[in-house]
Amino acid sequence: MIKENHTMKNEFVLTGFTDHPDLKALLFVVFLTIYLITMVGNLGLVALIFTQRQLHTPMYIFLGNLALVDSCCACAITPKMLENFFSEDRRISLYECMVQFYILCTVETADCFLLAAMAYDRYVAICSPLQYHTLMSKKLCVQMTTGAFIAGNLHSMIHVGLLFRLAFCGSHQINHFYCDILPLYRLSCVDPYVNELVLFVFSGSIQVFTIGSVLVSYVYIVFTIFKMKSKEGRVKAFSTCASHFLSVSLFYGSLFFMYIRPNLLEEGDKDIPAALLFTIVVPLLNPFIYSLRNKEVKSALQKILIKITISRKFKQMTSTVT
Repeated sequence: MIKENHTMKNEFVLTGFTDHPDLKALLFVVFLTIYLITMVGNLGLVALIFTQRQLHTPMYIFLGNLALVDSCCACAITPKMLENFFSEDRRISLYECMVQFYILCTVETADCFLLAAMAYDRYVAICSPLQYHTLMSKKLCVQMTTGAFIAGNLHSMIHVGLLFRLAFCGSHQINHFYCDILPLYRLSCVDPYVNELVLFVFSGSIQVFTIGSVLVSYVYIVFTIFKMKSKEGRVKAFSTCASHFLSVSLFYGSLFFMYIRPNLLEEGDKDIPAALLFTIVVPLLNPFIYSLRNKEVKSALQKILIKITISRKFKQMTSTVT
């Protein structure tokens, strides 16, 4: 009987946000707009950092990879969510579920390590500016970035591998807008205690390590800033760290609430608000948080816009002459 039901439950239904037709249309427009802005903002930032040589420094390499990770997160979640607004069955297979969660887990884990690496970069830049190029070399930057993606893949492989020990013979409805691991645990007719324990240990360890690294870095940064005699120097140092600290607060706050809180399996109604924050809102805001407060990014963007304007005027002049 369990085997038969297990076969029947290889497909699930994503309930999404609402069944009201008018609200569905409105939410579709809202999330499509957010998705387009997210992709343009993040991929535009990646292209800007890649093409402008003055941005080829560790800080911007981390930022470019963070923007790439955020765009991958949006691609993993939003297209299926938009499709389900007008889908009659809103079905997703177990393997599609696993792929969606695998991508999400990989990019979110990489995000944690990238934010920690950015905090270390700011620590070196402010606390040891004369040794910055020695302590924060491009080689170390590449190693830290590669390590972040390797850790993300290993972390997701562990959890996806453990999903194969579960059998889904209960309800086939996932009370979520994407296929996350916690709703799958709730649908399992096999006790997911081992899975939940591994999730708590690994996710908790990663978050404690990365957020600990961020906090230690910022403690040293704050002490160094207060020791500065120049008011302008203190303001500049604070403004350099403000964007990163805001992004860290939004990301870790929602992620910690999502996966580290007690009674994970009993409180499914609390998943969606936190998930919305770290899968939709944070990737949307990050390009604006970092670019609008960053003089070098704005300067590089202005140079590109000036070049485009000059090029258009030159083409207009040549076409007028001919």
